[in-house]
Amino acid sequence: MRLDRVSFARRLEGYSDAINLPSQPILEGRLLRMVGLTLEAEGLRSAIGSRCLVINDDSYHPVQVEAEVMGFSGGKIYLMPVGSLAGIAPGARVVPLPDAGRLPMGMSMLGRVLDGAGRALDGKGGMKAEDWVPMDGPMINPLNRDPISQPLDVGIRTINGLLTVGRGQRLGLFAGTGVGKSVLLGMMTRFTEAEIIVVGLIGERGREVKEFIDEILGEEGLKRSVVVASPADDAPLMRLRAAQYCTRIAEYFRDKGKNVLLLMDSLTRYAQAQREIALAIGEPPATKGYPPSVFAKLPKLVERAGNAEAGGGSITAFYTVLSEGDDQQDPIADAARGVLDGHFVLSRRLAEEGHYPAIDIESSISRVMPQVVPAEQLKQAQRFKQLWSRFQQSRDLISVGAYVPGGDADTDLAIARQPQMAQYLRQGLGESVGMAQSREQLAGVLGQ
Repeated sequence: MRLDRVSFARRLEGYSDAINLPSQPILEGRLLRMVGLTLEAEGLRSAIGSRCLVINDDSYHPVQVEAEVMGFSGGKIYLMPVGSLAGIAPGARVVPLPDAGRLPMGMSMLGRVLDGAGRALDGKGGMKAEDWVPMDGPMINPLNRDPISQPLDVGIRTINGLLTVGRGQRLGLFAGTGVGKSVLLGMMTRFTEAEIIVVGLIGERGREVKEFIDEILGEEGLKRSVVVASPADDAPLMRLRAAQYCTRIAEYFRDKGKNVLLLMDSLTRYAQAQREIALAIGEPPATKGYPPSVFAKLPKLVERAGNAEAGGGSITAFYTVLSEGDDQQDPIADAARGVLDGHFVLSRRLAEEGHYPAIDIESSISRVMPQVVPAEQLKQAQRFKQLWSRFQQSRDLISVGAYVPGGDADTDLAIARQPQMAQYLRQGLGESVGMAQSREQLAGVLGQ
């Protein structure tokens, strides 16, 4: 069935997004059936990634739901809905939207909490959009990117001193459940020297979203932040879009010359949302239930962060990766390590000992640290790790009194310095330690 331009406009009356209506008639399809999370329609000629409206014209319960084209087979189109399908019936109209959708951007976003479609969740009313931009940002030639050469102060002593982060670096925060990753992210938002902070809460429990904003991020942290939240009960496509949206926001501010800190919690939930979509449209699982498209999408998302061209801004990104059962060989964790510029591992053993932040410095690495710190600090950090590792290796012998002092000079020094090293690695929730202070205290622990 074909709709003229006027009829099409009436169908879309009240739809909130900015739409440029086409001058040609629109080919309308019909909904055949719903299988799992997937809708099947016929009569359309829509490309992968294009948007459609599923419209039920029941006079008593009119409903319209946005969906995205995820695949096709013969004359059938497979769509994934963005919201609830309550009220949609067989035979509902499927109307293609004429563009891929544009998202509102601007400085008025600071201090706001949005969903994956750019709608306000904080009850503060609408925003003044300075720009409308497509979901996909501009590609940057990797040879034109500004190299990572400057450190970024995140206010965490362990990171500043031993695992220094560079502006434009992309890192993973690997952790199981309940070891303090959200609290660590909140500390970074309050203490970092970055100008703009973009927080993506992807697939988290609804209670945790509000808790993170009110208690962990706080009023001061929120003032220079944009929070994009898509809780666990959102449709998988909305969770996928929310991750892409917060990355697009970070790109927007980077292109304005700002130094941006992007915190996404979590990359695993993003991968799981893509897995739900891929399995629903019939893609076969490959690695522990994850289809190949999951591993193709991870680098496409992560590679969008980083430095702009010389003289531009930067996106320093932290992605949390959930290690199921504290298994660091989880397929998503393993894939993330390969595309990130370093990883910090949070240890359950340290958390159970009340050691916060529970960063396991033996298992963690920042691959750009040699390029952004003085040679003296790099040497001190390596020496600190050597002594800390030596103490951990001899810990059982020391605790039962089996170690005899004088047997090994490094072990003796590690035992003598262990209280100062443990104190260096611990930090209170409201305590901020800058880059210069972290370096000074590191030298003090080693007696230099």
